[in-house]
Amino acid sequence: MIRTYEKEKINLRDLEPKKQQGEHSHDDGHNHSSPEEISNFRTYLPAIFSFVMLIAGIAIDYFDAFPFFKGWIRVVWYTVAYIPVGFPVIREGWKSIKNGDFFTEFFLMSIATLGAFAIGEYPEGVAVMLFYAVGELFQNAAVNRAKGNIKALLDVRPNEALVYRDVDFVSVNPETVEIGEKIQVRVGEKVPLDGILLSEKGSFNTAALTGESKPDTIAKGDTVFAGSINLDGVIEIETTKEFKDSSIARILDMVQNATARKSKTELFIRKFARIYTPIVVFLAIGLTFLPYFFVDDYVFRDWLYRALIFLVISCPCALVISIPLGYFGGLGAASRNGILFKGASFLDAMTQVNTVVMDKTGTVTKGVFKIKEINSITFEEAEFMKYLMAMEEQSTHPIAKAILEYKADGSDYEATDVSEVAGKGLKGTVNGKTVLVGNKALMTSNGIEVPSETDGIVESIVMVSIDGTFAGYVTIADELKDDAHQAIKQIRDAGISKIIMLSGDKDSITQQVAKELNIDWAKGGLLPEDKLNEVEELKKQPETKVAFIGDGINDAPVLAASGVGIAMGGLGSDVAIETADVIIQTDQPSKIARAIKIGRSTRSIVWQNIGLAFGVKVIVLILGAGGLATMWEAVFADVGVALLAILNAVRLQKMKWN
Repeated sequence: MIRTYEKEKINLRDLEPKKQQGEHSHDDGHNHSSPEEISNFRTYLPAIFSFVMLIAGIAIDYFDAFPFFKGWIRVVWYTVAYIPVGFPVIREGWKSIKNGDFFTEFFLMSIATLGAFAIGEYPEGVAVMLFYAVGELFQNAAVNRAKGNIKALLDVRPNEALVYRDVDFVSVNPETVEIGEKIQVRVGEKVPLDGILLSEKGSFNTAALTGESKPDTIAKGDTVFAGSINLDGVIEIETTKEFKDSSIARILDMVQNATARKSKTELFIRKFARIYTPIVVFLAIGLTFLPYFFVDDYVFRDWLYRALIFLVISCPCALVISIPLGYFGGLGAASRNGILFKGASFLDAMTQVNTVVMDKTGTVTKGVFKIKEINSITFEEAEFMKYLMAMEEQSTHPIAKAILEYKADGSDYEATDVSEVAGKGLKGTVNGKTVLVGNKALMTSNGIEVPSETDGIVESIVMVSIDGTFAGYVTIADELKDDAHQAIKQIRDAGISKIIMLSGDKDSITQQVAKELNIDWAKGGLLPEDKLNEVEELKKQPETKVAFIGDGINDAPVLAASGVGIAMGGLGSDVAIETADVIIQTDQPSKIARAIKIGRSTRSIVWQNIGLAFGVKVIVLILGAGGLATMWEAVFADVGVALLAILNAVRLQKMKWN
């Protein structure tokens, strides 16, 4: 089992359904059993055959129904029962030995069962190997179940795209579609690539990406993610990413790589098993021969039997199977909830977090600025906005985008000779008039008197001067996310002692948002290096384990430096997502508390399995060495405990976290 599980890396191609040659839908009278069903039956057939042979042999022994069932006939019977389950294990043990790896579980099980045959305990030898094989089957079934989420993701991975080429939409492989091309998605079809919605609106099922079953309705110009299912009407999308960079491809890649990143507990157990196994082999040898020098009525067969029991009990399969399976289950459960951990190590790290530091814009706010108030002094509002919009058309700032959403009647004005004043705003000419658009520092540096009423404004403010006279201002505000208050409460309920907000936005806005959300401490007006310095200072405090949540390129250094970096996967920049350890696919900050709870549940189950395995094994090892346990107790201590641990790990697949 050790070797089997170490090979158990998720290969996405292995999960894909294979195309069968000559597939057809009509009934031709042939057997239409699926290859998967046939394969499953063949997998269980050796164990079923051995079980039937074993039960029949024990029944004949017990009732003494056939006098001839003795001697070589009995040996042959049990040998035939042993071969289907024993030969694969012996073969793997031999391969391991040839590769220089002697002390594997295959080696232990082979010695123990062949030794049982050598001393005439044929039924017990078959039973040990049979239960071991059943343990293998349970393990494989549990792993396949844990892979269910990844298979579900593969099911939503689009395999064709309707792209507009040569005055018509043609079906092509999504991997051949380039950025900027127009694609069409019909009702019930999967969106093949990330893009911008060209249609007026669309409704999508994003459950496979976000874990949310509620349909997501978006408007023209909003982002649509690959893997979403179109629910309402034919829509058109302009692609913004290649297929290999799409959201669904990124998720698959991260989930695949996650299984290769082991937790410290998992790594420790694997190293422990490599040291522990040879020790118990030499102890078993000592248990066989050393009593000869200390016991008066030494009987070799009895002490060999005890040593064989000792070997069976000592197999560390319950640990090396159930622990990685527990983490595997945790990763799968998290992905079902729209949370992607990039490795089992981060599930562990999440349980240690006691301080949460978060960005503001795009993390607890929507990152979408809107005009809150327009205050025009020297012009009518519409005229004033035409001057302002003409200038902002030359800017790519998010605030400029918010201003340009204003609907003004009449002909648009055009700005010329526009130049940027670093850190202050824009200067240019509109309709022959000199126009300044920016902050108070821009106004002051150009001798423009600013009304004192603007000093008390907390929101972002855009001031406008026309021909040397202050013409008015516009306030811009970002909205809190719908679950922002809930997120902070749930993070506290999860036992986080300190919540901090660090933002590049101005300090007055940061403080206002922090106060509204009941955040412990906040600081605004920070550059990326300032955020990094603040987090580094926190890390210097003893016992402080920091998780940082952000979404922008400027958050990448802090995400990398923190104990656990958490990125918003929807609005978040590619750099932030690549740097982070955990991705919140839904952009919901309330998922942070859920990620903490999933990490704790996973770690709890892993330690339950460790305690169960060690506790039972130590007790039965002592009983076995003292001659008080038979091979049947040994089977329970090995395979039985492994099965219990696997079933315990599978519980993660059914758990709910609110």
